[in-house]
Formats: sequence, C-alpha cells, structure tokens
Amino acid sequence: MIDLHTHSLLSDGELLPSELVRRACAANYRGLAITDHVDSSNIDFVIPRIVQAVEEIGKDAGIKLVPGAEITHVPPRLIGKLVFRARALGAKIVLVHGETVVEPVAHGTNSAAIEAGADIITHPGLISEEDAARAKDAGIALEITSRKGHCLSNGHVARIAEKTGAALVINTDSHAPEDLITIEKARIILLSAGIPEDALQRIFQNSEKLINKVLGSG
Repeated sequence: MIDLHTHSLLSDGELLPSELVRRACAANYRGLAITDHVDSSNIDFVIPRIVQAVEEIGKDAGIKLVPGAEITHVPPRLIGKLVFRARALGAKIVLVHGETVVEPVAHGTNSAAIEAGADIITHPGLISEEDAARAKDAGIALEITSRKGHCLSNGHVARIAEKTGAALVINTDSHAPEDLITIEKARIILLSAGIPEDALQRIFQNSEKLINKVLGSG
C-alpha cells in the first residue's frame, strides 16, 4: 500500500510521525506521505518538523517516506500562494483539501488547486467534468478515499475520472491507527466506487509513479 494522505499530531492526527510510520511499516505499507493540515497560521511550524522527522526516521523506516502538507479550508485566492510556500519549506508533495460533500469547503477550491499546481486534490466531492479535465491536463491526481464521510462521493469521482482521463489515487486520510488499510481493503474500496477490476492496478501504479516522482527516484 502506498498512502499519500495521512495526518500526525502536528495537526489533528493522533500519532507522532514516528509512530505513524512504524504502524504503516507494520501494516506492510511500501510508501507513506505525512501531510498534516496547514493554513497561513501554522505552515511555517508544521512543514519543517515533518521534513526533519522524515529525514531522521527515513533512515530506519524501510519504506518510502514523503514530507508533505494538506492545504485546508483556505480561501481559494490564497491556495496558489500556500502551495508555493509549502514547497519552499520542503514539502515534496502538496495536497489541497478538496470540496468534500461533508464539510463547507469554499466553492472554487478544486479549481484553485489545479491552477496552483498541487499534486493531489483530496476528496474532491462533486468535482465538475471541466475541473477534472483540467486536472488531467495539469497532471494532478484526484483522490478516492477510505475516509468516512468523504468517501460518499467516491463513485462520482471515479465516473468523472473515467470520462475525462484524470488520474486517480487511493489514500486513507488517516488520523488514527485504525485508519490505515491493507491493499486488499483498498481494492474493495475501489471496486465499491464502481471502478472495474482491470483498472485497479493502474490506480496503484499512479501512486507509485507519484511517490517516485516527488522523491526523484523514478
């Protein structure tokens, strides 16, 4: 399992980065991104600490680790500025908290994430066909999620991605130990979203390609 969306206690997760990584290793993960929530108030605090933790933990982890961030609930006009700032602070993967159907995310967030060149739009909700096509052209992945509530629109995201050719990845949005999933659970979630069996491997490969790209290893 390669999971490019998890949270530690540097935002609202329950685990230290070191325990999150250790539990991911124990669950047979092959790759993990720590992507705590950030906005203008904490971006300078959170990202350097994730970067430091990943640098030190990574020497012993035995899996690919990526320092990242999830820009969360900021006005769309600020997203481009914060994506740039996150990368300057050392985030190798930058997610934007998309327009999930279960939170009052500002309209226009999905579109702003695409314009900003984020790596993944997380739980993009009822993303429009136009935005999905733009994400495809920009090489930005859309997320299928195992997260309760956010997963309600998985079927819509899967259908729009199939229609437009946008790349999909599957992540957990983990906040607690029990949120980490096995590859078999990931397969069930993808199939439940209406994605055919013969397309699953391509989605797993999208995560593999992305982690190799951001780590400069593929």
